[in-house]
Amino acid sequence: MFTWYKRGTPLERSTFRGCFAGWALDALDVQIFTLAIPAIIAAYGIDKTQAGAIGSVTLVSSALGGWIAGAMSDRIGRVRTLQLTILWFAGFTFLCAFAQTFPQLLLFKALQGFGFGGEWAAGAVLMAETIRTEHRGRAMGAVQSAWAVGWGGAVLLYALMFSWLPPQTAWRVMFAAGLLPALLVLYIRRSLKEPPRSAPAEAGRGSGWTHLMQVFQPRVLKITLLGGLLGTGAHGGYYAIMTWLPTFLSKERHLSVLNTGGYLAVVIVAFWCGCMASAVLLDRIGRRRNVALFAACCIVTVLAYVMLPLTDAQMLVLGFPLGFFAAGIPASLGALFNELYPADIRGTGVGFCYNFGRIASAVFPALVGYMSQSMPLGDAIGIDAAVAYGVAMVAVLLLPETRGKRLRGAAPDQSADRTDATDATDAAHFTLNSPRS
Repeated sequence: MFTWYKRGTPLERSTFRGCFAGWALDALDVQIFTLAIPAIIAAYGIDKTQAGAIGSVTLVSSALGGWIAGAMSDRIGRVRTLQLTILWFAGFTFLCAFAQTFPQLLLFKALQGFGFGGEWAAGAVLMAETIRTEHRGRAMGAVQSAWAVGWGGAVLLYALMFSWLPPQTAWRVMFAAGLLPALLVLYIRRSLKEPPRSAPAEAGRGSGWTHLMQVFQPRVLKITLLGGLLGTGAHGGYYAIMTWLPTFLSKERHLSVLNTGGYLAVVIVAFWCGCMASAVLLDRIGRRRNVALFAACCIVTVLAYVMLPLTDAQMLVLGFPLGFFAAGIPASLGALFNELYPADIRGTGVGFCYNFGRIASAVFPALVGYMSQSMPLGDAIGIDAAVAYGVAMVAVLLLPETRGKRLRGAAPDQSADRTDATDATDAAHFTLNSPRS
C-alpha cells in the first residue's frame, strides 16, 4: 500500500503531505456542523428542516466554489488557488462562532462552503498531475483518507467541548477552532511546487465565463454530463447519511454525547480503512468497477443500519461496514475525474463534475429533514441514501475506464516512459473506446 510513497520523489511526497493535511483540516471544519446540529437547533429555536437547509446551502456554495476554483487553477495555478481557498474557508468557519442569528449563520456557512469546495478541486488536480501514473490511484485514494482524520478530530473536539462546556457555548468554541487551517498556508507555500503547465496559452485565453463553459464543448459534453450525475449520486448518498447520523444516534437511539462519539469513532476508523482499500482496488480492478462495487455495498449497509431493529451492540458492529463502504466512492473520484479531461480544462472539468454533484445533492440533507417530519429519521436517511447510491452506480457504468491514463502536463520526472501526445485526443478517445475489462 505504501510502497509508492517510499519510492516517490521528494516533490511527490511533499505534495501528498500538503494535500493530506489540507483535506484533514477541511474535514474538521465541515464535520463540526453535523455534530453541532442539535445544539444549533436549540440555540436558534429552528426545526430540522431549517437545520438541513444550512447543510444544503453550504453544499450549493461549495459546488460553485469548486467549479470556479477549478477554472482558477487552470488560469493562475494549482498551488496558488489552493492557498487562497484554505484561507477563505478557515476564516468563515471562524466567523460562524460569532453568528448571533440564524440568517447570520446561514450566510457564514454559505461563504465557508465556497472555499471548502474550491480547496478540494485545486488539491485534486495538483495531486493528479504530480503523482506518477502507476501510483495515481493509490495516492489519491490514500489522500482521501485524510477526511477520516479530520472527521475524527471533529468528533474528539465535540466530545471534549460538550463534556466541559454548556451546549450553547460548546458549539461556538468548535467553530472558532476552524481557524487552524489558515496556519497550513505557511507550510503549503514552502513545500509545494506548481506542476508544469501543459497548455498555458489555452488556459489563460478568453474570459473567466468562457473558460468555465468549456466543459460543455462537444468534445467533452458526454463526460461532463455523466460525471456530474456520478457526483450527484456520490455526494447525495454521503451527505444524506453523514449530515444526520449524529442526530440519529442521539435523538432516535438516545445515546449520550460520549456514546455517540464512540459509535462515530467506529464509522470513522472504518472510513479510513475503506479509503485505503479503495486506493488499492483503483489500480487493481479499475475505476468503474471500484465505484460500482462500493455503491452497491453502500445501499445494503445503510438500509440495514438505519431500518433494521438492531441492538446498540449490533449497531456498533455494523458501523464498521457502513463507514468502510461509504469511503470507497469519494476515494475514487479524484483519480477518475482528472483522467477524464484534457490538460487545458482539467481543473475546470474536475471542479464541475465533483461539485455539480454538491449542488444537485444539496436537496438530500433538506429532504431527509423534511421526510423525518412524517416518518422516522432513520427511514428517511435510508431511502434517500439508497436512491443516491443507485444513481452513482448507473452513472459510473456509463463512463469509460481510465486506469493507466497518462496525464500530459505532469512533472517530467514522474515516469521514464512518458509520451507527449496523450491528451490531444482525449475526448474522442474516451467516446470511442469501450470500457476496459
